Amino acid sequence: MDFLLEYGLFLAKVVTVALSLVIVMGLLINLGGRIRKQEGVLEVEKINDTIEQLGNAVQAAMLGSAERKKLTKQKKKEAKERLKQVSEKTRLFLLAFKGDLRASAVASLREEITAVLSQAKPEDEVVVLLESAGGMVHSYGLAASQLDRIKKRGIPLTVCVDKVAASGGYMMACVADKILAAPFSMIGSIGVVAQLPNFNRLLKKHDVDVELHTAGEFKRTLTMFGENTDEGREKFIEDIQEIHDLFKDFVGSHRKNLDIDKIATGQVWLGTRALEESLVDELMTSDEYLVERSNQADIYQVSYLHHKSLPEKLGLATENRVDSLLLRWWDRLCNSRYSV
Repeated sequence: MDFLLEYGLFLAKVVTVALSLVIVMGLLINLGGRIRKQEGVLEVEKINDTIEQLGNAVQAAMLGSAERKKLTKQKKKEAKERLKQVSEKTRLFLLAFKGDLRASAVASLREEITAVLSQAKPEDEVVVLLESAGGMVHSYGLAASQLDRIKKRGIPLTVCVDKVAASGGYMMACVADKILAAPFSMIGSIGVVAQLPNFNRLLKKHDVDVELHTAGEFKRTLTMFGENTDEGREKFIEDIQEIHDLFKDFVGSHRKNLDIDKIATGQVWLGTRALEESLVDELMTSDEYLVERSNQADIYQVSYLHHKSLPEKLGLATENRVDSLLLRWWDRLCNSRYSV
């Protein structure tokens, strides 16, 4: 009898714990759904003050205690005076795009551009800090089209490349009126690549048949599990070449002074060589350009932050890890000859 009583208590505890876990998971999923409904938030920060504060900090460190206090009072007074005055400077809107294989940052970029275009005038400027080694054709095509919205409105567009703007990254960069690149940034890679493994012989060895039925002669060209044909291969190569031709036409239409046939080989150039080939307009880091422009323009950094649901947050770490491994493999494959 005591054994049955103890077993009943144990079973009640297990059921209670299980129900508690179900309730907690339900609340978390519900919370995730609520967060998803809150699309995101737009953050705007004027960075002129940040740039000025860096200079003030160095200046203050070189002064004595009395002079430092005098300088602090003077700067506070100047800051108050500026708040009372209407700025006569032009405006510079600063955006950042760090690309992955799927160009997922375009989700924020489109919102940022929409916000900027609601306020920007032809005398203003949009600067994009761009870093991307490329990825999916359709994703980067959309990202480049977002930047083209700025051009269509007649607003000057500058792209700064400190590290890399290759393949899809350069597809975006070439839209700009002006491309600034650091001397050792990687530019170009105007080409198209596609590959997939085929397991058909392995499956046949183990007596595994794969059936693939399509409506349309070229609904599938090459497959991973079926037996590929010469006709399928020819169509696959034809499709790649067509995309490459469109890529070349797109770059050529935005960079008129390029010898497109010479540079559209998939080759990557460092910034200094890219300047010689007219892929970029000037050698300069983004920091140098922004500090220089801060003297003539009020610089507003615009960022759109998406709220992620709980399932998205849980999956994000895995996606980022996969992207990191793929990009690391790609870097080793393409750039194994180069090291510093």
